[in-house]
Amino acid sequence: MNDTPGWASPGSAPSEGQGAGVPRPSEPVDGSGPAGNWSPTQPPTGQWSPPSTPGTGPGAPPPAPGWGGGPQGPGWGGPHGSGWRQPPVAAKPGVIPLRPLGVGEILDGAVSTMRAHWRTVLGITLTVSVIAQIAITLVQRYLLPEPAAIDPNATGSEALRQTADSAQSALVNSVPSLLITMTATLITTSVLTVVISRSVLGRPVTLSDAWAEARPRLAQLLGLTLLLALISAAIMTVGLLPGMLVGSAAGAGLVVIGLMAALVVVIWLMVRFCLASPALMLERQSITTSMRRSAKLVSGAWWRTFGVLALTGLLTLIVSVIIAIPFSVIAMAMDGGSVGSFLADGTTDFGWPFLIVSGIGQVITATITYPLSAGVMALLYIDQRIRREALDLELARAAGLPGYDTRS
Repeated sequence: MNDTPGWASPGSAPSEGQGAGVPRPSEPVDGSGPAGNWSPTQPPTGQWSPPSTPGTGPGAPPPAPGWGGGPQGPGWGGPHGSGWRQPPVAAKPGVIPLRPLGVGEILDGAVSTMRAHWRTVLGITLTVSVIAQIAITLVQRYLLPEPAAIDPNATGSEALRQTADSAQSALVNSVPSLLITMTATLITTSVLTVVISRSVLGRPVTLSDAWAEARPRLAQLLGLTLLLALISAAIMTVGLLPGMLVGSAAGAGLVVIGLMAALVVVIWLMVRFCLASPALMLERQSITTSMRRSAKLVSGAWWRTFGVLALTGLLTLIVSVIIAIPFSVIAMAMDGGSVGSFLADGTTDFGWPFLIVSGIGQVITATITYPLSAGVMALLYIDQRIRREALDLELARAAGLPGYDTRS
């Protein structure tokens, strides 16, 4: 089976087990398919020009003297050979132009999707965020045990033991919140990826349509997320275990070295597989095939992909801090007693005012950052396929742009 399927148009049936009346997506151009790997509906050789307006697609007459060649030389315009003409503008049926994207265009496309489909985006992110935050608040208030106490006067081995117990307790207490957050992220990412794929084509999408298309892929998306988490955990364990077994000062040095090495490997792998999620959703492939697709698309563009993801993470962090600061101040002002107990003896039995106000801040943060992160990931995937596989041609045909439907 070829692991490089073409663009799955939103609303089409899954590529596995398609019915006789459902067209299958064409093979992409990445050198791994049959000979040539070109779709049978590619434009004739020498007639392709960047899409802009009707009459500039395949089959259009050759351009007049000026841009693209002519009596006065390539790109040179004017009756006396004076001045450069601008290149044709790429078609833009939706939130992005159908050509390789810059970093700013990827971020702008994610924000434009939030604005163009704000009802759908707000509906899914706000609903999931509210439910997830209520669950996290109830778990923190009623189910989690008290964290291990730390005696500030303890010294030597006793202080180390208390620190280890405290770290273990904090790790255990964070697991339920992480699981709830992961589930919320899965749901929003799956639905928002569908919304973004429609917005690229300039098509409207409702929340019910996006959910109906994303729901069959949730189980596989969960499996992909768990697999990547297990891979990261295994690498971190391998990096930390030798130093933990040795103990003493030498062991502490090994722990630091192992932690740094493990982090480098984890970051490299997570960037390499970061496009597996949109590939799984839009190409309707298996987990392992989606991971191979991501590795192939990121190959040769690792640093660029890392830079875009790092910039997106920095922006979401800034937004989170900006929102969290005022809500934290209000929460502490409304529940000064529990905050004072926390500062005095480390007790984390916060009252309802603190939990409710801080929870509202978390909901607002998630409502803004979830669509941004999902949008950047999906548009990165589309950008890499445009660069490597000429996906812009298939997107133009799927959008119904004049001059691109070459089917007989």
